[in-house]
Amino acid sequence: MTAIKAIYVDDESPALELIRKYCADLPEIELMACFLNPLEALNYSRLDEVELFILDIEMPGLSGTEMLALIPKGKLGIFITADPTHAAKAYDLDVIDYLVKPVFPERFLKAVQKAIDYRKLTDPEVEKEFLTFRSDYMLNKVPLSEIQWIEGFGEYLKVITRYKQYLVLQRFSDFIEKNVKLGFVRIHKSYIVQKAHILSHNSQFVVLKDGKQLPVGRTYKDALK
Repeated sequence: MTAIKAIYVDDESPALELIRKYCADLPEIELMACFLNPLEALNYSRLDEVELFILDIEMPGLSGTEMLALIPKGKLGIFITADPTHAAKAYDLDVIDYLVKPVFPERFLKAVQKAIDYRKLTDPEVEKEFLTFRSDYMLNKVPLSEIQWIEGFGEYLKVITRYKQYLVLQRFSDFIEKNVKLGFVRIHKSYIVQKAHILSHNSQFVVLKDGKQLPVGRTYKDALK
C-alpha cells in the first residue's frame, strides 16, 4: 500500500522541523507540506489529497480542534501538543492519536501506524484480518479470529472476545453495512457471530465452541443453513 499522505500544522518552527525529520525516515508516511499558520494550511492547493492531518492544538487565529472541525469527514487526525489536558476533547473529535510534546520517534511511528491501520480498515480493496475501532478513548486493533460475536443496542455495539469486551459508539446497522465481508453471520436483530466460533445450532440457540449460547431470531434461521 502507498504511503499515507499528510500535512503538519504547528506555530512552532522547531516542532515542524522535528516532525519533518521523523517523516523523512519513515517510508510509511509522505509529508506533503508543513505550515506555521492553520489558515494557510486550509488554503493548501492539494488539500483534497491529504489523508492525515497532524495538528498542534493551541495556535493563534485557529486552534487545531477548530481546524479539524473544518476538514471534510473521512480524513484522519493526530494531535501533537504541549498541553495534556486537551486529551478528552481530542478523542471526542475521533482523532487517531494524541501526542504530548516532546514527541519521540518511536511514539510518532506508533501514531502513524495507527493511521495506516485505520486506512486499511476503511479500504474496500484490502483484505481485513483485524477489526479496528475506538473504545474508552483508545484505538483498538483486534484480530477478527478473536471476536466471538457483536451485540447491538441503541447507538452502541458490544464487541465480545473470549477475554475482553469493548463498548463502541456505532450503530449496529452501520457496522453491518460496512463490514459485510468479515465472516459474521446475523442470527438475531441484535447479534452477529463469527462463523468460525459456532459449534452447533438449532432453531432457538447458537452454541459457541466455548459453551456460550446466543439466541436465534425467527427471521434469521435461514442464515445458519
